[in-house]
Amino acid sequence: MSQPKNSLVVRALLNGLLLLALCGAAGAGWAAQVVGTVVQLSGPLLSKKADGVVRILSMRSEVESGDMLVTEKNTYAMVKFIDNSEITLKPGTTFKVENFSYDAGKPEADNASFSLVKGGLRSVTGLLGKRNKEKFAMKTPSATIGIRGTTFIAEIVEPSEEALASRLAYNLASTAALDRLAAPVRPLMLAQLTLPPGGVRAPGLYVQVLDGLIHVTNPSGSSNFSAGQFGFTPNLRVPPAPLPANPGIQFAPPPVFNQSVGPSSSTGPGKSNVIDCEVR
Repeated sequence: MSQPKNSLVVRALLNGLLLLALCGAAGAGWAAQVVGTVVQLSGPLLSKKADGVVRILSMRSEVESGDMLVTEKNTYAMVKFIDNSEITLKPGTTFKVENFSYDAGKPEADNASFSLVKGGLRSVTGLLGKRNKEKFAMKTPSATIGIRGTTFIAEIVEPSEEALASRLAYNLASTAALDRLAAPVRPLMLAQLTLPPGGVRAPGLYVQVLDGLIHVTNPSGSSNFSAGQFGFTPNLRVPPAPLPANPGIQFAPPPVFNQSVGPSSSTGPGKSNVIDCEVR
């Protein structure tokens, strides 16, 4: 005996809703891939999701692949990733975890891709960077930073009216001499000339290597920087070049940030009792 038509329609609708629910659960599971944990925090830290959701993070909040992290003007924040690498963000920083993948048993799947949009940070290499250093890339508006097993600081100085005016006044007298320089000498001299006295730094990417070696590259060239060295590039049209001394890079998180913290794991201790706020 055939079933009533209405009954078949209801069953079809229920099956469709069940399929949508299963697909939604699978999609949510993929989107919620936890790759790190906030282990030190001195102020407000926001996390922006690809779907537009904004969360206010607290100590022991989870960080997911794809998150855009934003620190307020007085906030330092340290994220410990599942491979035990560490990223410490300075105040006024926008930083995106483009893609992070680490499995102790699958080195071929390693991937650590980040973007420093503005501000600055300190990066400490973890297990991924030690076994697959070529899989690490930190993009900035001026260049991409690769590692060779290291600890480094990267800082972006943005243009300002004061900086542009000071740079123009300082460089005008040197323009003619710079044009006469041989090509091999230009990058170093340009980097030096764009650092006028008085504490006003030229806009661009500045790097400082505390340990190990980094490789900084853009379409115009590349340079290696080792422990104790400083580097600079103003934009993608100028190759990275060494600087003779610290150009004014400042990175001074609270002392507790320099203490050792335990390993991070997505299967480790849960979040803190402070509930993350979401803004949709």
